[in-house]
Amino acid sequence: MNKRIEDLCRYLDQAHSVYHAQKGIADRLEQQGYIRLPEQNAWQLKAGEKYYVTRGGTALVAFRIPDGTPRGFMMSASHSDRPGFKLKENGNLTGIYDRLGTERYGGAILSTWLDRPLSIAGRVTVRTEDGVENRLIDLDRDLLLIPNAAIHMNRKVNEGYAWNLVSDLTPLVGGADSGKELENLLEQEAGGEILGRDLYLYVRQKASVWGVREEYISSAGLDDLECVWGCTQGFLEAKPSQSVPVLSVFDSEEVGSASVQGAGSTFLEDVLRRICDALGWPLEQMLAQSFLISADNAHALHPNHPEYADPANAPVMGQGVVLKFHANLSYCTDGLAAGIFRSICKKAQVPVQSYHNRADIPGGSTLGRISLAHVSVPTADIGLPQLAMHSCYETAATADAEYLAQAMTEFYGSCLEVEEDSWKIR
Repeated sequence: MNKRIEDLCRYLDQAHSVYHAQKGIADRLEQQGYIRLPEQNAWQLKAGEKYYVTRGGTALVAFRIPDGTPRGFMMSASHSDRPGFKLKENGNLTGIYDRLGTERYGGAILSTWLDRPLSIAGRVTVRTEDGVENRLIDLDRDLLLIPNAAIHMNRKVNEGYAWNLVSDLTPLVGGADSGKELENLLEQEAGGEILGRDLYLYVRQKASVWGVREEYISSAGLDDLECVWGCTQGFLEAKPSQSVPVLSVFDSEEVGSASVQGAGSTFLEDVLRRICDALGWPLEQMLAQSFLISADNAHALHPNHPEYADPANAPVMGQGVVLKFHANLSYCTDGLAAGIFRSICKKAQVPVQSYHNRADIPGGSTLGRISLAHVSVPTADIGLPQLAMHSCYETAATADAEYLAQAMTEFYGSCLEVEEDSWKIR
């Protein structure tokens, strides 16, 4: 396993919640000398410096200020959240066994969560002498499990069983009064009285590189932390250019992006405007020379179900980054965006695949279309081909993760010169 893939596995293994996923990126930026800008403060920006902004503990925008006259923004957008289960307030269900009340977050493949060791991570709000404080917690131990019923009691489990969120998917904590002990564990980890919580279950199985040639990687949260990692690697490794490189990581994509830290918020728009205001740049002219890559994983050709794919546009794991297309703009790549992205990948020596949904199987949507409502620039929807999207443990190819890092390094080191219908990549 090479150093890049080892680094990806380390990132995935610490990103047990959306909060830890954001912290992992913020820590990398801090290590590289990026300066955090609180949103509530006035910003004093300098040429040659590098900065980042966070919102809600789960979203982040980082950027660098070039020397000289800038030529627009080179931006990426990915997301830090994943489908799963969130703990309810007052969620302990007591009895002979103690169980934990949860609520589904996003569109998880429910069956994959059963009979696996689970734990709890996220953010809590703790009482302090001066008010309240947010703190991250991760219990980081085998703590819970959602048990299947025996096949003798549920003879139809292998015949297309419909899982019930209450009767089938309530996690077991332990024997009577175990729920109280769990609450004590959470408060000990938090270091104080918990007044509010945003806590999630997570699968304890670590990221794994496997296959005869070690060509595959499996992990929780590959959709979309693999793209978060790849975009961050490219952002940090890119050479300076005349453009302003912008790394965006949003939350809430799996539930429609309609939060203060989602792509449907004004977060990216606010940051770009404040950059331009602080440096005296014309925002509209900057956006007219800008480009956005919306990076969210794509469906690979399935080895057991090739019939689910469009036969001419079915990406294969290990054969490159995917450009995603949709006539009704669930994916917003058009011919111009495809040409620009393919040109960048050619310079980076990265193969590119194309994806269309099979015409009679509707797909999902991504950050690109949502972001365009606030930052209207040419956009390429891309991703990495993977299997079992929205499973609690997903699979992709190690080669594609490296391809994305290479492509984004080239992208962030480039700028665009726009003259009417001519777009030159420098």
